[in-house]
Amino acid sequence: MPHTVIDSPIGALTVVATDDGRLCGLYMEQQRHLPDIETFGDRVDGLLPDVEAQLEEYFAGRRTTFDLPLAFSGTPFQQEVWNGLLDIPFGETWTYGGLAAHLGKPPGAARAVGLANGKNPISIIVPCHRVIGSTGDLTGYGGGLSRKRTLLALESTTPALF
Repeated sequence: MPHTVIDSPIGALTVVATDDGRLCGLYMEQQRHLPDIETFGDRVDGLLPDVEAQLEEYFAGRRTTFDLPLAFSGTPFQQEVWNGLLDIPFGETWTYGGLAAHLGKPPGAARAVGLANGKNPISIIVPCHRVIGSTGDLTGYGGGLSRKRTLLALESTTPALF
């Protein structure tokens, strides 16, 4: 799986592609569940230019949705949760329980949804940062709570960060 590293207002982002050109990973520096970079293929500068362009537009406040071919690799439940994350509108937050209900899961599934959310391999584009605790508190985020705050602030006001 080829990869590249792009600069962003929240630090370097490692972008990973499948051999057929679909986005399968977007990782932040020091992100929890960050795969060992040795597991990626060759670094290819300019890989997935649409990803880089759409992220630049997002950080500049000019993009609210992404239109990219994605390739999820995870359990069927994880993939269901990650696809559900794509339904959370820009500028909104849902609780883990709310996401579980959206997926048709029982109320007790919030914890399992949270675990799957935390293993999302395509940060930002699959907006796991839009999920918050039942009390409205910002809870764990693989990229760190400061980045989660930054992304949510960007989406609430759409200031230019790039």
